[in-house]
Amino acid sequence: MPRRVSLPGAEEFFRPTQGAASSPPAPEETSGTSGRVRHDEKITIYLSGAELLELEQARLSLRAEYGAAADRGRVVREAIAIALADLAANGEASQLVKRLKG
Repeated sequence: MPRRVSLPGAEEFFRPTQGAASSPPAPEETSGTSGRVRHDEKITIYLSGAELLELEQARLSLRAEYGAAADRGRVVREAIAIALADLAANGEASQLVKRLKG
């Protein structure tokens, strides 16, 4: 007859530690882009083939001519931040309003 081995229970593995760990301070919300961080939210945008080609050419140009390596998502986030800052600063006179009004 096989012997049963006595193993520790969950209480032994998950016992409370000495002293409570303090949680890190919440990051301050700032306007602008978040840079290279893992993002919680996602949106999907649809581009024409020509728009996607322009985006890719801009990304490659940023890398080749200015030494700024960024993926397409980062370029789009930066462009959004620029457009929103312009809207906040200039309102009706912003490029975003002008382009959307036609």
